[in-house]
Amino acid sequence: MNQESPISPFSDEYFMKQAMQEAHKAFEADEIPVGAIIVSNNRIIARAHNLTERLNDVTAHAEMQAITAAANYLGGKYLKDCTLYVTLEPCNMCAGALAWSQITKIVYAASDDKRGFSRFTPSPLHPRTELISGIMKEESADLIQSFFAKKRK
Repeated sequence: MNQESPISPFSDEYFMKQAMQEAHKAFEADEIPVGAIIVSNNRIIARAHNLTERLNDVTAHAEMQAITAAANYLGGKYLKDCTLYVTLEPCNMCAGALAWSQITKIVYAASDDKRGFSRFTPSPLHPRTELISGIMKEESADLIQSFFAKKRK
């Protein structure tokens, strides 16, 4: 019998699944389905998803909401020793905010070939920020494609 091994707590895959739960909340709320969480010391300190439609605010991206929530939780503006898990590559605006926050690590699922920060040179990220991409990229890309297919109908 072939059993799928469980995802261990505190792994990048575990935390990305938590971010995907936020993306699904956005999908259900008719927002572009991007979810984000911020982790400090293996503990989720912020959960967020896109709220641009609900708030009528083009800056209400999942990452921006998560940065604000995490800073409020920590009682300071810097997110040193924190990791952002986000289901889509951050845009240039979010990457700039993440640089200002001095976040230690960013893990994103799907790339954004049109608006992702990696299109920009030099990188808008803080030079010490560790970057990992591709975890759950298919699931994230499928959710986003489903959302836009539904919109086109």
